[in-house]
Amino acid sequence: MTIGPVQLLVLGMEGAEPQPQLRAELDSLRDSETVRLIDLLIVRKDADGKTTADRRSDLTTDEATEVGALAGALLGLGLAEGDEKEAFAFAEAGAEAGSDGHLIGDDAVWYLEDTIPADSTAAIALVEHRWAIPLRDAMRDAGVSLIKDAWIHPVDLVGIGLLAAEEAATH
Repeated sequence: MTIGPVQLLVLGMEGAEPQPQLRAELDSLRDSETVRLIDLLIVRKDADGKTTADRRSDLTTDEATEVGALAGALLGLGLAEGDEKEAFAFAEAGAEAGSDGHLIGDDAVWYLEDTIPADSTAAIALVEHRWAIPLRDAMRDAGVSLIKDAWIHPVDLVGIGLLAAEEAATH
C-alpha cells in the first residue's frame, strides 16, 4: 500500500449540528483522490451535555491494520534509535490499534467528551495527501531529500508582517 503524507487536524466549532458544507467539500476532495480520509472522529455535545460520536474512514479494516503497523514501526524505530525488536513491538501495537478499522483510539472519544463545552463539536482527522505521492516519488527518484516542511497559516503571515513593521519602525 502506498501512503502519502498524512496530516493531523483537530477542529472545533460551536453548535452540535452537522456541517453539510464541510462534508460536501471533504467528499469532493475524496472523490477527486486529492485526499484520503485515514480516520475521522467527530464528537458532538448538545446544549444538555449529551454526546454522540461518529467515525469515518476510507480505509478497509485490513488497510487500517497495515497503516497502523507502519506508523507503529516508524515510531518504534524513532524511539528506540534503530532497535528492530522495539520497532516490531510498536508495529504489532499499531496493527492492533488499526484492527477495528480506525487509528484514532477510543480514549480520544472520552477525552473530547470531557473537554468540549455544551453545544459544540470537535473532530480529529487523519488526512492523507494523495496528490503528493507522485511529487514525493519524483523527488526520491531524482535524489532530492526533503529538509523541512511546514504549513504556513494566515495568522503566521500576519505575525511576520507585524514583526517586520516593528523592526522597520525601529530603524
